[in-house]
Amino acid sequence: MNSRSLTMAVNELLVKLFHDIMTIEEKAIITEEFKDITNNDMHVIEAIGNAQPVMVSAVARTLSVTQATVNISMNGLEKKGYINRERSTEDKRVVFVTLTEKGKKAYNHHRDFHKKMIHSIVDNMDDSEKEVMMKFLNNLIGFFDSYR
Repeated sequence: MNSRSLTMAVNELLVKLFHDIMTIEEKAIITEEFKDITNNDMHVIEAIGNAQPVMVSAVARTLSVTQATVNISMNGLEKKGYINRERSTEDKRVVFVTLTEKGKKAYNHHRDFHKKMIHSIVDNMDDSEKEVMMKFLNNLIGFFDSYR
């Protein structure tokens, strides 16, 4: 395969992959039980994670969005019973967020989807293939980081 053909093939695969990740992940994780939230809400839940309590500002940094943006999602998640927010007693400007039991269930559901996805990729790879994949992914991250 010549360089141009390879470039076009990689581009087509990456475009399909990014599209599929967004659409298929949404179908897989936004089930009947979690139909009241969006895929973006699920990523806020993931960013909160099990390291609780976590500051709202840390969640915003993790997602590379502003605190105002993450607060909009958190308003809905709080009303729907997925999270709790509480102001720091030491500094009223600081807000901590934790997952409720419902939020933890959603978090685990999302985490399990990602575990299945990763296992489907790496389970049949040998160590050298895993090294190539890691190099590819790190190069891709480096490319994306150059646009931040």
